[in-house]
Order: sequence, then structure tokens, then C-alpha cells
Amino acid sequence: MAQDKNPPTLPIPEDKKERFEKIKAKFIEIYGEEPKFFSRAPGRVNLIGEHIDYCGYSVLPMAVELDIVMAVSPDTLGQISLVNTDPQYQSYNVDVNQIVITKDVPYWYNYVLCGIQGIKEHFQSDTLRGFKAVVDGTVPRSAGLSSSSALVCCSALSILKANEWTMSKEQLAEVCAKCERFIGTEGGGMDQAISLTAVAGKAKLIEFNPLRTQDVLLPPNAAFVVGNSLAEMNKAATPQFNTRVVECRLAAQVLATAREGVKWREIRRLGELQEKLGYTLDEMLNLVTSKLHPEPYTKQEVCEILEVTPEELVETSLSANTTHVESFSLYNRATHVYSEAKRVVQFKAICDQQPGNALEQLGELMNQSHASCRDMYDCSHPDLDTLVEVSKANGAVGSRMTGAGWGGCTVSIINAEKVSSLLAGVKAGYYQPNPDKFSKVDEALFATTPGGGAAFYIAQ
Repeated sequence: MAQDKNPPTLPIPEDKKERFEKIKAKFIEIYGEEPKFFSRAPGRVNLIGEHIDYCGYSVLPMAVELDIVMAVSPDTLGQISLVNTDPQYQSYNVDVNQIVITKDVPYWYNYVLCGIQGIKEHFQSDTLRGFKAVVDGTVPRSAGLSSSSALVCCSALSILKANEWTMSKEQLAEVCAKCERFIGTEGGGMDQAISLTAVAGKAKLIEFNPLRTQDVLLPPNAAFVVGNSLAEMNKAATPQFNTRVVECRLAAQVLATAREGVKWREIRRLGELQEKLGYTLDEMLNLVTSKLHPEPYTKQEVCEILEVTPEELVETSLSANTTHVESFSLYNRATHVYSEAKRVVQFKAICDQQPGNALEQLGELMNQSHASCRDMYDCSHPDLDTLVEVSKANGAVGSRMTGAGWGGCTVSIINAEKVSSLLAGVKAGYYQPNPDKFSKVDEALFATTPGGGAAFYIAQ
């Protein structure tokens, strides 16, 4: 499909003016001048297709209204000056040509630096303007709604406009997906793609290598409720996320050794292996069952199969923060990826066909997805599992964890007419028995419709 146009420049919507005025006032207070423009990038909720984008498979998210907004003014001296409206996040200043992104402690401003560095490397310009910014976010951190990627995208937008450069939204999404790896997160690109290319009122099917997007019209009676379990996990600060990436890579490489004519060293993703073999997803699932054992593989066993030393394995397959891992669950991870990829195809087909029981069919796929994330990918959390069950007990036809997992949010699908009863039931069944969680319930539980993508706003 043809690439979308550049991110649009829009007037500030009436219902957003009060918030933007507060950000502007903070900017004037800090810098003694008015911002030249605002950048906005939304968070997202993934409806189905978890942990498969980095394996080369399509995903189906939608943008939400929660977002990151930056008030920005270019800096011709090449300085980056960052102030967050939330006082718990420290201010930061750096020369645009002296950026250092640390992976050991993922400070909030490092995500801003990722976006800047990605655009800087893309254009390879010797003369680079910096910018002054006040940053305001409504996407809760470590909730699986992509607060970090929204910050990266918003930063990339800001440095792009500060230097008067242009890129299509798809090009920008590709750059942002790569540059988040500066902080050590080996994601696949879904978060950046939906944040930058979303269309209000629609979900998106996002395909990779190369990046392609298709609008997906959801059933007219469908509503989605997002619930924050309030169990936090920062995927950049722990090795669990990258361990899953590595396990999928190793599963693909070990499976490749079982087929003549396939060079395992050339395989990095489970999707690449399927393409190389020309198999269907069902045939790939059968291959996993016949060639991988359900018990975890030791590092020594993997080395023997691939005929490499542990040192060579680091070079061919592992990432910097997974060199210490001694056990890999290849069967479970590959089973999840291929079955989840199949569920995405089914979800899209149901949305296209809009049968009378579309809501129930989509809900069942979401339920299957959560069970697979919990049991085969081991990325759920007891609080997430409880929130899923409470949601289903109060009318949701489907509910699942969304995002990286190990905490964060659930997304539930329900008939739009029953949203109020679901919200009330989940408040009573999940949040009220936990006073520390109930105090945040208005922020933690909300109904949402598909929101629009990233944009610039005129500083009025």
C-alpha cells in the first residue's frame, strides 16, 4: 500500500485546549518564551498478536486517547533541554552531538534521546538543531500501553520538525522501531507503527519487513475496556522480554537444523523460517510438535544441536543481557508465536466479514490469546489473570493481557450497551478489595475507542 503522508499539522482540538494551555504555561515559566509547536504521539492497546511482531508476524492494535505531548521550541545552539510536568521525573540537558544513552538504568529522558538519536543517524547531518521541550504524558508507565514508544515517537517528531525535515509516517515508524533498541529493547515495531499511523475510529493490521498497514473496521457494537492491573514491570530494566526474543530466535534456528537446505545461521525469526519453508501456520505448528521437546533446552543442548561453542552462541543468537541465561523454552515459545499469528489472521477475517456473532468470535480469540500468553509464553502475572477472570465474570465476552506482560493492562471486548455494568463490576471485584489499587481506579479502568495517530499541533 502507498505510504501515508507526513504527520499532519492540526489546530488544537477544543476538548484538549485546557491541557495544552497548562503545558504552554509551564513552558513559558521554564524557558521565558512561548513554544513554537506541540508534538503528540498516542499510546496503544494491542487487541491481538502479542509477542509476535519481533518474530515477523502481523499484529492488530489500535491507538488510544492517552498520549505523550511535548511543547517544543527549536534550539539553534544544538542543545536538548527537557522538563517533565510530573515532578518525579528529573529535568535533563545535553548537547545534541554528545548524546549517551545508558541501558543499565532506563531514565525517562533516555527514551527521548532514542528518538533524537534515531533521526540524527537517519539524516546524517553535521548541522543539527536541538530543542527545548516540556513533556506531559497521560499514558501510565509500565502498563503495557506503550508509554515508552510514545515518548520515542514524540521525541522523533519534535527533532524532525525542529530541523524542518520531512518523513512519511511509515518511514518514521521504521526509524523509531530501530532506535528504541538504543536502550536495549528488541521490539518488533508494532508500538511505533500504530502510534504514528493510527486512524481515529479504526484498528490497524500491521505487517512488517517492510512495514505495511491496513485499516480494520471493528464491529459497530464492540466496545473495549482497558484495565490496569497496577502491577508494574519495566521491560527495559529486566532481561525477561529479551529472553523471549532470544528463545524465539533459538527455536527458529533449532527447527531450521531439521530441514535440509536451510542454513540456520541465516534465520533470525520464526516468520523467516516459515517463509523459507513455504509452510502454512498449521504446518509450522506440526513441525514444532514433531521436532522440539516440551521440556526446556539447556544452553549446552542448544550448542550441541547448532554445533557451536557457548562463545559462538553469543555471537549468533543471544543479546547482551541474555548471555547469562542457561535454559530456553523453545517448544512453548514457538507454539505461542505460530498459534498467535494464526489468531491474528482469524481476527482480521472476522472483522472483514462482520458475521452476526462477530463479538463472540473475537472474544473467544482474545481468550485463547490470554491463555497462550499465560501458559506458553509465561508472560502474564497473577494480577492480570485475576483481572481477566473478573472482567469475564462481569460481562466481557473476551479478555486478555495486552502489551509485554508481567504486569500492566488487560483489554476486554464487550457489547457497547453493557460497558457501564462491566466497569462497575470490575471496580467492585478487582479494585475495591485492594485499597491501594482502588485509590487509582479512575485512571486505571476506562472504556476506549480507536484514537488517531501522531500529529503536530499549532501553538496558538
